[in-house]
Amino acid sequence: MATLELSGIRKSFGNIAVLHGIDLAVAEGEMVVIVGASGCGKSTLLRITAGLEMPTSGTVRIGGRDVTALEPPDRDIAMVFQNYALYPHMTIFDNMAYGLKIRGMPREEIRRRVEEAARLLGIDALLTRRPRQLSGGQRQRVAMGRAIVREPKLFLFDEPLSNLDAKLRVQMRAEIRRLQRRLGVTSLFVTHDQVEAMTLGDRLVVMNQGRAAQIATPMEIFTAPADTYVAGFIGSPTMNLLRATLQDGGTGAALAAGGSVRFAQPVAGRAGQPVIVGIRPEHVTPGGDMPVAIELVEPLGSETVLHGTLPGGEAMTVRIQGTAPVAGDAMPVSLTQHLHVFDAESGRRL
Repeated sequence: MATLELSGIRKSFGNIAVLHGIDLAVAEGEMVVIVGASGCGKSTLLRITAGLEMPTSGTVRIGGRDVTALEPPDRDIAMVFQNYALYPHMTIFDNMAYGLKIRGMPREEIRRRVEEAARLLGIDALLTRRPRQLSGGQRQRVAMGRAIVREPKLFLFDEPLSNLDAKLRVQMRAEIRRLQRRLGVTSLFVTHDQVEAMTLGDRLVVMNQGRAAQIATPMEIFTAPADTYVAGFIGSPTMNLLRATLQDGGTGAALAAGGSVRFAQPVAGRAGQPVIVGIRPEHVTPGGDMPVAIELVEPLGSETVLHGTLPGGEAMTVRIQGTAPVAGDAMPVSLTQHLHVFDAESGRRL
């Protein structure tokens, strides 16, 4: 196991800056997930960690050693790719053993490591097959096994589940987390899927346009998002964000859609200051004096998600238990708990 430290990582391609000074410290045995929309810089950050890209400035340290100028083979890392990157002409055993053979490891040690990793992943019966004879989930296990046999200081995962179907993604997600905890290897995992991020990470790095918008545990990010971007990105359905102005010394706000809300704790700000009031769909309470015109109903069995608009046209999503009104109806709601307040100009949490 080893620590990972990224300090002041910047990256530009010509005149286009894609990373703007990323600082991140990953503890021994920790699983940190980098999550964000396409083009936010998350894969570039992972490639810099792996040595596949050189940073424009900044340093990469693994186990306290500066590896910024080292080639990938010299960093003692293992990477699991989105497309598996298996050799089609080789057996599964040879795919998993290839890196060890290149390093000149004794044959018996190679066999021990491959067979141990295969048992751990439940693919020991597949070692004589070739990749084309395997399912997508089995191929992903082989790719993970190839990483495990190297016994690296650091695991890097580059969206490894994106090619799998929904059911298999859930299964492999649980398997990756179980294996990472069992092996105790420091890991960096990149994904655009917030569900993967929330369930896999000890901590999350939420990226936005080349910057780390927030670095915290999944529940800290869910319950106290640092800005409106994080609030709108983490959570499904996403948080409702409503225009408002502060009043009464920061103890409440007047909503642009009509009506007002009270905060559990006063927020710092001046009277009349434009703010954004956020509330997650599951915290909107049916019944009240704020009418929502229902435009779309998504019945999910145990719960229903309603999409509609408030007076004035602002979007409102409501998640309720059981069944719900049909589209075209109006449903009165109230906003009474778990409110988040953000500055309207900067988007930062107040």
